[in-house]
Amino acid sequence: MKRSYLIGLIVVALCAASAAHAEGDKAKGRELVYTCHGCHGIPGYANAYPDYHVPHIAGQNEQYLVNALKSYKSGERKHPTMDAQAQSLSDQDIADIAAYLSSLAK
Repeated sequence: MKRSYLIGLIVVALCAASAAHAEGDKAKGRELVYTCHGCHGIPGYANAYPDYHVPHIAGQNEQYLVNALKSYKSGERKHPTMDAQAQSLSDQDIADIAAYLSSLAK
């Protein structure tokens, strides 16, 4: 009885863990990044805040991108343009964007 209960708990834990980390869809991410290119795709671009260099995000680490976008969305990380962009994204959108951008060459 205890063994089957333990196995059941392990199965539930594994299912919950796999649901917590959404797999990104690169094809969907490619569709979603069209607005990103306006700032992040221009070599040497600096936005309206002259002290802030806009980083290139192609080829960036996938988890870093997820963390950054979620931090902008939650307000933990601040930048007016990125805050607004991240607010419009679902967690799946963020996973898709990160999957696509991380698959590109730097």
